[in-house]
Formats: sequence, structure tokens, C-alpha cells
Amino acid sequence: MTGRQEPYYVEYDADFGLSGLAEAFTLSPAPEDTGAALGLVTAKLDAYDRECPVGSVDHLSADERSILGYDTSHDDWGYAEELREDVRGLVESPLADEAIQAVWRAAAGGGWDPAAHGMSARDWLRRIDETRAARPPRKIPGRRPAPSSWWGAWRPAADEARDDVVAEIAEIRSCRERSAGPLPSPDTLSALEEVAARVDPDLGFRLFLRALKVHSVRIEKARYDRLQALGERFGHPAALIDSGLDIAWPPIDTARRDATWDFGFSHLAGQAHQDWRESREEIRKTVAGDDIGQTPGSEAAVLLEDTLRLLRSALPDAAVTALWAGASNSPGSTDGRDWLRLIADVCRERLREAAPAYTPVVAPARTELADPVLREVRETALAVADKVVSPHWHPVPAADVMDALEHVVTRIDPDLGFRLFLRVLRTLSVSLTQEQYDRYKAIGERFGYGEYHVSDVDHLIEAG
Repeated sequence: MTGRQEPYYVEYDADFGLSGLAEAFTLSPAPEDTGAALGLVTAKLDAYDRECPVGSVDHLSADERSILGYDTSHDDWGYAEELREDVRGLVESPLADEAIQAVWRAAAGGGWDPAAHGMSARDWLRRIDETRAARPPRKIPGRRPAPSSWWGAWRPAADEARDDVVAEIAEIRSCRERSAGPLPSPDTLSALEEVAARVDPDLGFRLFLRALKVHSVRIEKARYDRLQALGERFGHPAALIDSGLDIAWPPIDTARRDATWDFGFSHLAGQAHQDWRESREEIRKTVAGDDIGQTPGSEAAVLLEDTLRLLRSALPDAAVTALWAGASNSPGSTDGRDWLRLIADVCRERLREAAPAYTPVVAPARTELADPVLREVRETALAVADKVVSPHWHPVPAADVMDALEHVVTRIDPDLGFRLFLRVLRTLSVSLTQEQYDRYKAIGERFGYGEYHVSDVDHLIEAG
């Protein structure tokens, strides 16, 4: 499967191929006959045809598209080709027809059983492929025909991926012996292992996920994390794993650092841009954006905690405004605590929807790290004393921002202060030495930040 064209789902977050088709059968009334079943196949292909092209280049002329290497005549690797590859892989495999039948039934939810209509599993797959082949390629610009280096970089080693997928299926099999909940049958799990081991680990993984979703298997957080890690290695978006999966989320815990990037008040500030306006809707977009693997409502909870810390502090309104300006570099302006109250209101709205049992708390601050953070803030304050934030909109002296940061670090929360400090570094384009950056990384590790949190400022390191 190396050297393939770039798959259309690079910017498509739904299931695809045969597993995506099986999902369509679970979401539709059971077809009454073979014609109606094949009609669902056609409907799935039609739905893809209505999707916008990946990386649309409609604004470019034909000559510009040609120079960039875009094929303007047809969509050379889309849903139909993914379906073809999955189907032919099973049809031409050494698997027994009974195994393929078991896998299809499990993935499609039993809504359409080819055997009940006089067809073997392979006959059914061949009819799917005939339906697909009868359709002309979608003629639409926007597909780069050259093999994708991105795709090659993401493909895991076949043997390694195969063993890991089979191990996940085998663990569900072992759970079945001690679980009273709904689980796929042993025959189905054996058939899924065969698909992963003898046909294609990616297809086996996707069909396994479909079986988990169809049977509403409750997935603990540790297993969910492993499934997400497998999906990432295959290059799949997180939504392909999440959508329809029954996850036993742990309770929200604002002390648990499970975000990959920034979070809380500093993350909200980082979402600001030139057209951003401080409004309820803008806040709502951020608080609904829990990171992959986070308990729903986590982002709202940590943002609310940060906001309550600031609201309950002695930080003057003018300092709140300066702090926001320095962290966000937003051309808008805020009204101190009124802005904080609006943020808190939106967070509470989100938590009522996503985690109604959660009671907001403000945990004790991590004061043991105040001194190293304060040293970094004061060192930078000297270097930016003559700078101004947002000089063309609402100019704020950098000195005011750094004073507000020092107040946060020493009197509110060094963790929040350090996260805002990292944002201010970006706003002011502060040049960093490798030694400074290494110290920031060490502080971030002590706070438990995610893999890419501090590295968001690594572009500021001076060359040489």
C-alpha cells in the first residue's frame, strides 16, 4: 500500500471505505431486498460526490493548477477507490466466506444479511464493487495526483501495526469471558483478527471499531488512548475513532494535565486574531474544543478555574486588560472583570451541557514553582521595556503587561502566569537563546504540560 495517492480523508473526519459503508447500513432502515441494499451503496457514493474537494483550488486558473501539479479532470483517489481497495482485499483474501460474513454482520449491525437473500459474503462484496465501478470518476479540481509524502510518513510498518491491532482484538476477547455487557461473539472476534492478520491491519482496525460501536462496548480510558494512538499511526483523524464509541470518561479533574497544547485562559487568548472580537460566541467555540482524549467539558473547567482565580484576585481592571492584550495581541479591547465574568458565564453554560455533575473548584496554586517562573518574567521584562503591544489598535506598554504577569505569578498562580508568559513572548516576538528555551521546557515539564505546549515558542530561538 506504499506509494498510494493521497487518500481523500486527509481532510475528511468520517469513516471511509468498507467500514464507512457498513456504518451507512447501521444508520439506515434495513433494506428489503438486494436492490435496496445496493441503493445504499450508491447513496454513499453520491454523498462523497457532494463533498468539497480536498485542498480546493477553484480560485486558481487552469495553468496555475497545472504548474502546481493538480489534476483538473478527475478525482483520482476518493471514497470509491478506498471502497474498491477494501472490497477487493477481502474478496481475494484466503479468508473463509463464513469469516467475511461474520465481519460484515458485525460491522453493519445485522441490518443487512446477504445470506438471507441468497448471496455469499464474497458475492455481496462483488456486487458492491460492480456498483462502484459503474460510476465514472468524479470530475472536480482539487486533487493532487502525485503520491503523497505525508501519507508515506504516516504509514506504520505492516508487521508492527498488524500485531498491535490483533492484540487489541484479543484483549476484547479476553474481556468477553468476564464481562456481562454486550460484546461481539468469539467467532466475530476471530474473524476480525483474521482480517487484521491476513488481509490488511488498517481495514481490520476500522472494522473492529465498527463492531465495538455496533455492540455499544464500553471502552475504558486506557483502551481508548491505545485506539487513538493506533488511529494516529494509520493517519486517521480522531473523529473516526471517537464518533459512536462508548467511552467511560473519568471525572473532570483540572489538576490532570492531559492537553497536548495550551489550555485554559492562555489558550483562549491564543485563539484571538485580527478579525476576532471578544464575544460570547468566540468564547463558546474555544470552550467546546476539548483536546483529543479529554473528558468532555475539560477545557471549560480549566478555563473557568483560571478565570475564577483572576476574578477573585486583587488584580486591577487595567491590569486584566493589559494582561489580555499581551497574551492575545488582539486588536479589540476588554473591560477588565466584565470580560472575565463573561468568560465564566460561557464556561458554566458549557459545563451544564457536557458535565452537569461537575462542581467547579479552584485548586491550590502550585506556589513551589513561583521563583523560577518569576526569574524568567523579570529577565524578559528588562528586554522588552521599550516595546508596545498592539501599537496600531489599542497600544499597551509592554511594561504594563509584564507588571501584570508578575502579579499573577507571585499572588495568583505561577502555572497560569507561566502559560500567559509564553503567550506574551509570541506577541512581543522576543528572541530566545537555546538556554532560555531549555529552562522553559524544564518548567513546563514540572507543571506537567503536554508535548507541544512549550514548543509553541521554539521558533523564537535565535539561529546560531
